[in-house]
Amino acid sequence: MTSAAGLYAARVEAMSAQRARWRKVEGNDRWNRRAASFRLDPRREPDANLAALAALVEPGDTVLDVGGGAGRVCLPLALRCREVTNLEPSPAMRAQFDESAAGAGITNACAVDASWPGDAAQFEADVVIVNNVTYFIHEIVPFLAALERAARRLVVISVWSVPPPDHPAALYELAQGERLEPAPSYRELLPVLWEMGILADVRVLPEPFRVTRGSTARPTREAALAYAAETIDADPADADLRATLDAHFDELFALEPGGGFRPAWVPVARELLISWQPSR
Repeated sequence: MTSAAGLYAARVEAMSAQRARWRKVEGNDRWNRRAASFRLDPRREPDANLAALAALVEPGDTVLDVGGGAGRVCLPLALRCREVTNLEPSPAMRAQFDESAAGAGITNACAVDASWPGDAAQFEADVVIVNNVTYFIHEIVPFLAALERAARRLVVISVWSVPPPDHPAALYELAQGERLEPAPSYRELLPVLWEMGILADVRVLPEPFRVTRGSTARPTREAALAYAAETIDADPADADLRATLDAHFDELFALEPGGGFRPAWVPVARELLISWQPSR
């Protein structure tokens, strides 16, 4: 019988192999083109989901965000705790984090070039958080075990009921003519935790997934088609792909009341907070 960890690894392997085969845009840092779109104002009014996560953090806590990207989640937390460290291997994401922190006047947060779990022994914090990262982790047990060792008080993992990597499934299937291999979700993650002897609390948060990045709504049809190609790491100049997407434009985009086109392919999804106290 295949273990939960084995099933998880198989799901990640199938997803990664398929998307690597499809990817047309290469580079050392695949976030270069899109990193800026992952920034949000750290001083924004928190929605209900962010407020639920922030409620788990105490004013005297240190927080470690594994793969915190441009700081969309951990920079708002820095306003509510003692210190935040973002472990982020992407130079483009770290640059956006630094700019966002500086612009918001946040001085108790830093972004560090580190991998997980490879560099995990160098770090610990009261609260260790992971947001939208576990979908891509092939060796999930060492990853989770390192979170457990690094956390003094609490481990928190955030995932969406439909993983964001799967949201553009309609785009992928139009472009490639085959079914998208889905990323692992909470359905695969929770059995791995149980297999490790971790009985986590699970909370379904109230706010559904929304496309909130300021750059998402595109002013013209051409810009919207280019955005769709970039979303699936395809070449925006690919004439055949653009023709295919254009033929399905009304299915893929919704016209905003004030003008511009917003993606209509995003499914209904809810965020889950999975948390536990480390055994130590």
